[in-house]
Order: sequence, then C-alpha cells, then structure tokens
Amino acid sequence: MLELELRKLIDTVRARHAEEQTVELKAANQGCPTKLYDTLSSFSNQDDGGIIIFGVREKDDFAVVGVYDVQDLMKHVTEQCNQMHPKVRAVFTTCEIDGKHVVSAEIPAQDVADRPCFYEGKGRYRGAYVRVGDADEPMTEYEIYSYEAFRRKYEDELRVVERADPDDLNRDDLLKYELALKQDRPHLAQMEQDQILDLMSIIRNGHPTLAGTMLFAPYPQAFFPQYGIIATHIPGTEVGVVGEDGERFIDNARIEGNLGEQLRGAVAFVRKNMRIKTVISPATGERKDKTEYPIEAVRELVLNALIHRDYSIHTQGMPIQLQMFEDRLVITNPGGLYGRLTVDQLGKVQPDTRNPVITNAMEVLALVENRYSGIPTVRRLMAEAGLPAPQFENGRGEFRATLKAPDYTLVPNEPARPRNNNNENDLKGKTAALLDFCRISRTRREIVDFLNLNSSAYAMRAYVNPLVDSGRLTLGIPDRPKSPRQTYKTS
Repeated sequence: MLELELRKLIDTVRARHAEEQTVELKAANQGCPTKLYDTLSSFSNQDDGGIIIFGVREKDDFAVVGVYDVQDLMKHVTEQCNQMHPKVRAVFTTCEIDGKHVVSAEIPAQDVADRPCFYEGKGRYRGAYVRVGDADEPMTEYEIYSYEAFRRKYEDELRVVERADPDDLNRDDLLKYELALKQDRPHLAQMEQDQILDLMSIIRNGHPTLAGTMLFAPYPQAFFPQYGIIATHIPGTEVGVVGEDGERFIDNARIEGNLGEQLRGAVAFVRKNMRIKTVISPATGERKDKTEYPIEAVRELVLNALIHRDYSIHTQGMPIQLQMFEDRLVITNPGGLYGRLTVDQLGKVQPDTRNPVITNAMEVLALVENRYSGIPTVRRLMAEAGLPAPQFENGRGEFRATLKAPDYTLVPNEPARPRNNNNENDLKGKTAALLDFCRISRTRREIVDFLNLNSSAYAMRAYVNPLVDSGRLTLGIPDRPKSPRQTYKTS
C-alpha cells in the first residue's frame, strides 16, 4: 500500500465512522496491542485479507492518536504474526497525519488449502477466527472441518452405511445405471454388476455408500432422516408473517426419496405454488401462460443443491430448504462453496467438486450435464424472462440461491392467475363470477373456497380488496374491516 492510499483509507474510515469487513482499528498510542491473533486469524481466513490500522482510536470519535513507536510496533506485530499457523507475513506502511505517525499492517489471505489460520497458543479449534462484519468471531467446528475436508480431500459421500445392505437398493434403478454405464464405456461391458458397483463406489466393503444410498435406495431417509428438502410457501416476504386467517404457511411439504425423486418433488412443489401470468397477443389474440419463475432455472438450482450440498456428519441433521415468499424463491443448502471457488467465479471457472461420485452418477442417469453450465443457464433463463439476475450468497456453513419474482402489479392488462389455482378463467372472468356469487352476503372463507384458492391473503389482495375499494363490494361490518366475522356483499 502506498502512503497516499493509506491516507485515503483513513479518511474513508473516519468519514464513515465505522470499521469494515477488511479494516480493523487499533489505537496503539500507549504500546502494541498484545492480543492481535483473533484479527490476524480472521483476516487470513477470508479471501480479501484485511488491513489493521494502528494509531486511530475508534472510541475517541475515530481520532488520529498516533502510535507510540513505529519500529517497536512493527517488531511486536511481526512477533505475533509468527505465532500464527501458518505464519502471517504482514506488509507495513506508515504515514504522518497532523504530526502523528500511523501504521498499517496488510494481512494477506491464506490459500484455502492452508486454512484455517490459527493462533498456535490456543490450537486449531480455539484459535481460529472468522470475520463477521467488523467483528472477529471464533470459527465453528464445522467451519474448521470444511477447510480440513478440502485440504485432505475427505470423501464424505463415500462413507459406508453400515446399517444398509445391497438388497436395500432398488435393483431396477441399479440395472438402468449399469446399462447406461456400459453404453458409452465398452471397457465396462464385460464386467458383472457387483464389480461395477464396487468400482463406481456405489457399494464398498459389502455395504452401500452414502452416495449409493442417496442415489438408489427407495427411501434413503430411513438411514438419513434429514437428507431431504423442506419446502414451504410463506404468505408474506419474511418468515413469521401470517396470512389473513393466521396461517404461517400457504403450503408446506417434506420432500423425500432418492435424489432423483427429490428433484422431481421440489420442481412439482414450485409448479403447484407459483403464479402464472396469462399473456394475450394483441396481434393474434392467442393466450400464453408465463410462469412466475422459469421452471428450468428452478430445476437447475434444486439440482445444484442436491449435488453440491455437504453430506458430512456435521450437516446430517440439516435438510435443504426451499422457501417461496411473496417476492422471491430461496434455496438454501448446507455447506458453503467448496474449495477455492468464490461467488464471483460461479459459472465462470471449473469448480472443485465436493461429491464427484454423486455428480458423475447423475450425469450417467441423464439428470445433469456435468458441464458446469447450470449457473450460466439460470442466469440466461432469468434474463430471457425479463427478471433480475439470480443472487448467490456464501454464508457461514450454507449456500443460498435467490430468484426474484416479477411484479405483477405493474402489468394490469396481463392478469396473473393465483398460485395453486387450476381454474383457467382469467382475472376479469373470476371477478365477474365473484360479484355474482356475492349477491348474497359471503364470509371470507366462502369466497376463498369459491375462488378455489389455498391462500386467504392472496384472495383478499387480488380479488376482494380491489372490489371493496371500488365500491362494488360492501362490508357487513364496516367499522371493523379485518374482523374474522366480516362478510361481503355485491353493492
């Protein structure tokens, strides 16, 4: 870092009155801080590294107080860097502000294969830290394990399932897999099935592996109860929001079975619950249904979650989550990005593969291309649908993909059919039918049932409230519009 760059950085921090993900302030005007290992560790363990600035006091309105002695400070900081494993090689820069010396120590990121960087005096499990905002927090056992798993190439998908026997696998599915393997691999054509399954790590030591169980067992959840998908359709934009009738979920399901069945079940859940916009061509009058989300994009994201989730014992109690909110669809899978891959590199570089046996088997079964085209495909499909680009987040022990929903309120001439509604009438037709139905006073429940909807909240927002606002429906209890006993009648 140049002296001018350090001055600009200090000006920026003082103007914002805040430390950052990559910046830590230390006063150091009375001596060198004696416990820097938490920050040295956390900066070393993040991809962007970090900078410690000595000579600025956060608690004194970010005042420049200067350091006690430049040379002695750098000496003691270096000594603490040498107590880390791997050793930290700080790069120092000094500048003078208002006659006071300020020192920065740039802490480079350690290679992923060398993480976690930890303080030797406390050991790997107590001396490793991670940066969260402007704070240094101890790494969890799972975060430490994730680095170990990559460095030592642990094969969690190949854990032998001692409780399972080869007979617990579906023989028809195994036969399809065997035939598909032999079709393009003539060197396997002369092998017996048992030999192939052992060679492909579906069975080891006389028992199915975890990969074999998840791929071919009729019900893998008998062995791994939480290796499934929890799917929920939430009435609002945040968990905890309830609908008009106090319902927490419009729909929810536990999707189980082998990986192929989970994929099909998750896609079916989204199809069932997402809205459909009816577009009528002004030129031809032809009707065309446009789904809320490109279904192939949803399929790719669910497939990625199933293939790339962490199958270690540390996440054995964590199912994949599929959440449909009013404004977005979120898929969260246990285990962050594997290896050196970063969010910015998704779909642009060939990643390290956490579960190569599962990935290759699903390619053989024609469920995945295995050409690293999934993320680019999702981005393309969202762009073609005129929707925002997908968002990807790599958190502490989990990876999250988000698809934003279209704003149907901006297209009044292109009515949206409500979620989970199989009626082919458009909004105008259903409105007319509702007005006719309400010639006799009706309750909210009667209206929801008449519209064939699961969501009372959606029925009120899309159909009833607009009619009340326009005066075409009148309230039976006008002074208590949200009364659970409210009735509605055509004016």
